[in-house]
Amino acid sequence: MFAPEGPTFRELAVQALSSVEHGYDLLAPKFDHTPFRTPESVLAPVARALRELGPFGSGLDLCCGTGAGMDVLRQVCRERVTGVDLSAGMLAVGRARETVTARPPRQEWVRADARALPFGPVFDLVVSFGAFGHFLPGERPGLFAQVHSVLRPGGRFAFPIAAPSRPGSAAYWMLAAFDAAMRVRNALWHPPFVMYYRPFRLSDVRAELTRAGFAVRLHALPELGRRPDGSPRCRLVVATRTGAV
Repeated sequence: MFAPEGPTFRELAVQALSSVEHGYDLLAPKFDHTPFRTPESVLAPVARALRELGPFGSGLDLCCGTGAGMDVLRQVCRERVTGVDLSAGMLAVGRARETVTARPPRQEWVRADARALPFGPVFDLVVSFGAFGHFLPGERPGLFAQVHSVLRPGGRFAFPIAAPSRPGSAAYWMLAAFDAAMRVRNALWHPPFVMYYRPFRLSDVRAELTRAGFAVRLHALPELGRRPDGSPRCRLVVATRTGAV
C-alpha cells in the first residue's frame, strides 16, 4: 500500500490522533509516497477535460496539499496559479517541489482555511482533489459560497467525483468500515480528525452548488472506466458562477 519511503504504521497512528492541520503537517514530508496523493490516472483525465473548456487566466487549487492539482492548473492557466491549504507542512513540500521557471503561469502558495478564503473574485478556475471529506455536510454550503466569492462571473469550479460503490461490494464495505472507525475515533479522542467520504453524494452536492449560485454540468471521464450499466465510474463536476460580482 505504501512505498518504502512512505510513513510507518507508528507515524500514521500519531497523525490519526492529531488534528487535521497538525496531522497533515506531520505527514507532509512523506505524503507523496502514500496512496492519499491524487494519482496521475485521475489528474490526466481532469486536465484533458479542462483543456477542452479553457484556457483560463488564473486558477486556484483548493486544499492543495503538496500540489497535485497545481500540476493540472499549470497546464490550463495562462497567468497565475495559486495553491491554498491549512497545513504549513504540506505547503512547504509543495513549494520545495515547485519547478522554477520564468514563463507563466506564476505560482503562489497561501496558508488559509478554505472556509475563509483571503481572496476577492480574481480566479477563472478553482479545482479541488480529494479534500471534501474533511468538511462536514453542514459546512459544505459555506465552503461552496467561499468558492463562489473568489470566482469571476463565468468562472468555473471543477472537481472529480466517483460513482458510489455498489452496496455489498468490497469497496462499499471498506468505506463503511473507514467511516465507522473515524466516528469511533472522534467520539473517544480530541481534537477531532474529520475525514468522512461517504456523505459526499452527487445529488446533495449538486443541489448545494445550485443554491450557492452555480450552474452545474457533469462531464464524463471515460479514461476512468464505466460501471456494468454503462454509466461513467467518475465524472467531472463543472460548476459555473452565475451573476455579477
